[in-house]
Amino acid sequence: MASVTSADGTRIAYDDLGDGPAVIVLAGATCTRGVTRPLADALAARCRVINVDRRGRGESDDASQHPPYLVEREVEDIAALIEAVGGHASLYGHSSGAALAMNAAARGLSIDRVVMHDAPYNLAGGEQAGVDWHARLHTLLAEDRPSDAMVEFMKLVGVPEQVVTGMQQGLGWATMTEVAPTLAYDSAAMGDEHGGVVPIDLLARVTAPTLVLVGGADHGFMIDVARQLVEALPNGALDHMVGAGHDVAGDIVAERIAPFLTT
Repeated sequence: MASVTSADGTRIAYDDLGDGPAVIVLAGATCTRGVTRPLADALAARCRVINVDRRGRGESDDASQHPPYLVEREVEDIAALIEAVGGHASLYGHSSGAALAMNAAARGLSIDRVVMHDAPYNLAGGEQAGVDWHARLHTLLAEDRPSDAMVEFMKLVGVPEQVVTGMQQGLGWATMTEVAPTLAYDSAAMGDEHGGVVPIDLLARVTAPTLVLVGGADHGFMIDVARQLVEALPNGALDHMVGAGHDVAGDIVAERIAPFLTT
């Protein structure tokens, strides 16, 4: 494990794997770099992979773990990682990590290529759900109710109530509640405060070639979201992994994205 120090003093932990063009791997909500390790290992055959614990998760801390939970802090984390690997890198982001990758690319960092995998933006008409989630999440965190915040997040993403109840009784629930504040960073990256819809203005500022990877087998709306992303990106391309769900084996994802990242 290696680490860098971000602009606000936060220590960001990561694994540095393989050789070749550098790609920083950004997991989705609640996930540590352990979740993305199979993908990182598969990509490391062709790339230098920086597999990251986003701030507040795993072995990364959070020097500013209080409101406001700004996407700018995580963009600063990515900037520190890019500097550590030589001044430029590509980004792969899954789920809300895809939104974070896009935010970093839109803010002028030295980014070669971007992969946005299953970015879960709301479609037009669903803005209120994003606004409501953002407000409810911040209320629960302000009231020091991280367990309730995690419960509501699980229900929001479609986990059945009985499954959530079982999770609360398991040994891993305490670890889950510890990372509940990081949900606010995901919400910020997704733009939930403004409805969490496809951010056309930001996308127009992404000049790096961008591959929009989508499955859609278990969240069909993401296919329409992916098409909107490609339409708004100046240099975007769509790869529809027909039949794939939101969670895909790392070696399968690596096979799809490695040619894009190494050309």
